[in-house]
Amino acid sequence: MLHAYTRQAASFDIAAGDGTEPLPDDVVWLDMLSPSAEEEARAEAMLGVDLPTRDELKDIEPSSRLYAEDDTLYMTASLVSRWESGAAELFDIGFVIVGNRLVTIRYGEPKAFRLFLAAAGRQGECGKTGSASLARLLETVVDRTAEILEVTSANMDRLSDVIFKRDMHHRNEHDTSKDLESRLGEIAESQRTTAKVRESLSSLGRLVRFFAGTEAVRANADLQERCASLDQDIRSLGEHAGFISANVTFHLDATLGLINLEQNKIIKIFSIAAVVLLPPTFIGTIYGMNFKDMPELSWAYGYPYALVLMVVVSAIPVVWFRKKGWF
Repeated sequence: MLHAYTRQAASFDIAAGDGTEPLPDDVVWLDMLSPSAEEEARAEAMLGVDLPTRDELKDIEPSSRLYAEDDTLYMTASLVSRWESGAAELFDIGFVIVGNRLVTIRYGEPKAFRLFLAAAGRQGECGKTGSASLARLLETVVDRTAEILEVTSANMDRLSDVIFKRDMHHRNEHDTSKDLESRLGEIAESQRTTAKVRESLSSLGRLVRFFAGTEAVRANADLQERCASLDQDIRSLGEHAGFISANVTFHLDATLGLINLEQNKIIKIFSIAAVVLLPPTFIGTIYGMNFKDMPELSWAYGYPYALVLMVVVSAIPVVWFRKKGWF
C-alpha cells in the first residue's frame, strides 16, 4: 500500500494503476507498507529513483544499509515490533530521502509509525521537509523503544519479587519448583525483547550518525539539535538495555539455581530415608537368618526387644540429622 502525507499531515492513498503523474509538491512523506511489485514500480516512476527491495533491506553490511547515491540518501534500520504478544521481532525499515521527500519502505507495522501519525494529526504537521519528517519519526521510534525497555524493566522487578519472595520456604516444595519453572518462560521473553532492542538501538545509532553528517542536517540548526539529542538518547538507552540484559541473566541463573535447590531437597529426603532404614534393616536381617543356636529365638521378650532395638537405631540418625539442620 502507498500512503502519501502532506506537510499538514493530510493523507491519501495511491493505487498502482494511477499512472505515472508526479507527486503533488506538498507531499513530504510517502509510506510504502508491504508494497507489491506494481506499487514499487509506481513509486519509482513517481520519484525517479530506484528503491531498495525487501531482500536488499535485509543486508547487514553497513555499506548496504547507509549510503548516498547522487542526491538520494538510502538508510535502513531495524525496529522492534510485536513485543506485546511475547514474540518480539525485528523489521528492517528503509528510509530514503529523495529531494525534500521522505520515503519509508516497510514490511511490518511497528507501533511507532502509528504513534507518529497520531501526533502529526494532532499537531497538523508532518514536517516541512522529508528530513524534518524523518527526524520527528526517529524521535517517536526512540520514545517507543524507551517505553519497551521501561515495561521490560518493570516486568523484571515483578519477577524478582515472585522469585525471591520471603514466604517461599513455607510453601510446598513441589509447588515452588513448578512455579519457578513457569517463570523461566517469562525470563526468556524478557531476554528476547532486550536482545532485539539492543540490536535495534545499534542500527538506529548508526543511522542517526550517518543522517547527522548529511548536508541537509548540517545546514539546519534545528535538525542538528534533534540529531544530537537522538544520538544521546540512543546511547543512554543502549546502556540501560545492557543493564537490563545483565539483570535478566542474573534472574535466569538465580531461578535455575533455586530449581536445583528444590530438586536437591527431594534427593536429600531419599538419602535420609535410606540412612534411617539401614540400621533396622541390618538388625532384621540378622534375626532373620534362623540359625539353630540363637539365644534370642527362645527368649520370651526377644521379639519386642528386636522391635525396640530397631526403633532406637532408627531414631539415632533422625536426631543427629535434626541437630545438623538437614531437615
